[in-house]
Amino acid sequence: MFVLLLLVMLAEIAVVVAIGQVIGVLTTILLLVAVSAVGVVMLRRQGMRTMTAFAEAARAGRDPSAEMADGMLVAVAAALVLFPGFVSDVLALALLFPPTRAAVRRRVLAGVARRRAAQAPFIVVDSEVVRPDPNPIVIESYREDRD
Repeated sequence: MFVLLLLVMLAEIAVVVAIGQVIGVLTTILLLVAVSAVGVVMLRRQGMRTMTAFAEAARAGRDPSAEMADGMLVAVAAALVLFPGFVSDVLALALLFPPTRAAVRRRVLAGVARRRAAQAPFIVVDSEVVRPDPNPIVIESYREDRD
């Protein structure tokens, strides 16, 4: 994980330096700020949509796993927007774009389902929910043991 983070940081630096050499330092800094600002605006908008979709799924009694995965991906996008650089901003904007996020969500949920299936030590064949009786019959007695 540390090596991956180091590689991402090196890629960010290399891309910023390369873009800075082509368009200039001030323009590069302004572009970084502009891309981050667009990311923050999209983050707010998509975050609110995700929260609304989660609330609607919960109210309707549907499985909210897709909405939960969207929330997780929006949070990852938020972290990427805060990370300075063009590579992370492009990845964040891709995660904030609904069709791209849906494709990533499908892969994430499929991976989670595979891991859960591999970890399950048993299979539920049949089950029944029994609701407790609000007025149960209670039998109290006292018995002396006679030896």
